[in-house]
Amino acid sequence: MLRRMIVSAGVLVAAVAGTAGIAQAQVHVNIGINLPAPPVLVAVPETPVMYAPSVGANYFFYGGRYYVYANGGWYASARHNGPWAVLAPEFVPRPILAVPVRYYRQAPGEWRYARREGPPPWAPAWGRRWDEEHGRRHQGLREERRGEHRDDHREDHRRG
Repeated sequence: MLRRMIVSAGVLVAAVAGTAGIAQAQVHVNIGINLPAPPVLVAVPETPVMYAPSVGANYFFYGGRYYVYANGGWYASARHNGPWAVLAPEFVPRPILAVPVRYYRQAPGEWRYARREGPPPWAPAWGRRWDEEHGRRHQGLREERRGEHRDDHREDHRRG
């Protein structure tokens, strides 16, 4: 009995250690993006994000990295053609997540009722907790922008 418990504990420890190693490893995948050269990038208005209108995928560039949203998940690469690493939702930069639906070349069907000028509805796919956390972050960003806008307006009013 004691021997069986020791063997079971060893198997459990090995399984947990193996899982931790997998979670930390970067998984590179082929997502079907085969571009002979970097695509022409166009700015998404009022954001620091660029997108590639000539690429038939949800293909973005931000902060020196390329991002693709495909098959319900995010992928990132330092190069325009990969290798692509799977990116967990919590690691996708906020400016990328805020890109309006209209800049997605292959928008998922469940977004058909989303405002085209607004960000995609991430909460149904990633859960309420994720949405609440990102909602707080976005609310803070919106308040900062409102404050900057008020300051700009006051400065314009003083000049006028």
